[in-house]
Amino acid sequence: MSTILPSSSTLPVRSTNWAIFLSVLLILAGLCAILVPPASGLAVTLIFGWVMIFSAVTHFVFAFKTHTTGGVIWQLLVGAVYLFTGVYLILHPLAALIALTLILAIYLFIEGVIETILSFQLRPRHGANWLLVDGIVTLILAIMIWRSWPASTVWVIGTLVGISMIFSGFSRLMLALAARRAFGRIA
Repeated sequence: MSTILPSSSTLPVRSTNWAIFLSVLLILAGLCAILVPPASGLAVTLIFGWVMIFSAVTHFVFAFKTHTTGGVIWQLLVGAVYLFTGVYLILHPLAALIALTLILAIYLFIEGVIETILSFQLRPRHGANWLLVDGIVTLILAIMIWRSWPASTVWVIGTLVGISMIFSGFSRLMLALAARRAFGRIA
């Protein structure tokens, strides 16, 4: 059995190829979210509900594996909270979407701040300015969501998450292309 190991000069190229591919997928997913925002928003709510139910099951299983009375009780309580929340999200997706819209505004604000800080830390590198653009756009989206909440909840999550995904994909694409150019000069 012979295995051919790639040369060390092809590894960065393969990494940038994957980064470019995943960036394009992120851009396409963002476009899909923008094209059907009500369905995108409800899909996010339902997926989040099922993730909560899966987390509840995990806590219940873990509760019986801890073997301590205090641990079992706390894990069962946490699992019950996850289960209640997940079932509520699935049974009342529109009401949950309203709450998730506000949570999304908070999340995007924090993401925008982190992206902006990261852009200054990566400042000497080519393409770091794209992270700054991503951070600023994400902060603007967070403010837009907060200001229009709850009136535009039905379309805001799908549209604004789609825009954020497009800008994130585009900034990652620019970084991957800059890395590919840098690796091309090194090799």
